[in-house]
Amino acid sequence: MKLSNRQGKFLQRVIKQWQSEGTLNEQEAERLNNSFTIQSFDWKKLAKYSFWIAIVCGLISVCAAVADDYIIHLIESIFESSNVALCLVAAIIAIAFYFLGLRGRRVRPESVFSNEALLFVGVLFTAISVAYLGRALDTGSKHYSLLFLLAAVIYAGIGLWFPSKMVWVFALLSLGSWYGTEIGYRSGWGEYYLGMNYPLTFVFFGTGIVALAFIFKFSPRFAVFHKSTLKMGLLYLFIALWILSIFGNYGDYDRWYSAKQSELFGWALLFGAVGLAAMGFGIKTDDPITRGFGVTFLLINLYTRYFEYCWNGLHKALFFFILALSFGLIGRWAEKIWNVGSLQKVGEPSIPEEILEEE
Repeated sequence: MKLSNRQGKFLQRVIKQWQSEGTLNEQEAERLNNSFTIQSFDWKKLAKYSFWIAIVCGLISVCAAVADDYIIHLIESIFESSNVALCLVAAIIAIAFYFLGLRGRRVRPESVFSNEALLFVGVLFTAISVAYLGRALDTGSKHYSLLFLLAAVIYAGIGLWFPSKMVWVFALLSLGSWYGTEIGYRSGWGEYYLGMNYPLTFVFFGTGIVALAFIFKFSPRFAVFHKSTLKMGLLYLFIALWILSIFGNYGDYDRWYSAKQSELFGWALLFGAVGLAAMGFGIKTDDPITRGFGVTFLLINLYTRYFEYCWNGLHKALFFFILALSFGLIGRWAEKIWNVGSLQKVGEPSIPEEILEEE
């Protein structure tokens, strides 16, 4: 087993501690130490970051080409300005890259990042194909949200079939784009839909994606998509709540500007309550995703409220002192609960605190 330098040193310290406490004898400790090797350089991270940089550079290249009128006219002249032809060519290229990615998974399953990069190129050309399909079928109705829905269906099918968490994330992004543009189309591109502005409608959308994530968690077939779905759902939910806590359920700037701060305070409380619930759930179930989102957006909520209510009226030092005191009390209370739950029986081996804190 190959481990990074950080992982290997931590494991060596744990084995040494267990050996000093008598949990392991010398032969067992030596056998465990010989069961892994430490890599002096993390080539996995280098491969991961290199492929991400390559993908970003590829996107910049495509965007630069699309922005160049000469290249666009050249491509269109090759296909005689046929949107159908461009759609078919992009679709064929996308299928080819999907095939290469799937074949790579079967032949070279260890080349994770290479295979994902091939799938990403397929995702990119799928988007191009759908865009040209929309131009070919355009009737002037401006109902282009259907294109996002089509892209979401394609990405979801491919992501679930392969399976590929990256392609599945693009499916959720396309689904969110469809949801927003569909609401805009049905509301006549107005400020409200069924009495709700855009952020409020996305609160329900994000909640639905989070619910889907927990359905996936208990499904053996789709459990691999639980974390990525949960992250996307929480991202949709918390960003919508954050915007809602600032603007409330107002779609018109003049009405929002004339509204009192007290009218928006309820939305800020809702934002904080959901953040606390996510943090509490994450702590109780040892789920780092919900815990991390809860803590992060609780802090965002506090800073937002500070700039709203206290920037001019309360001294900065006093505001942050109140925050420090409140979080110190919460930390002390949590520490007491943790100490009660971590009392060990006499003679039970343990890993020293300094090792845990380092890692």
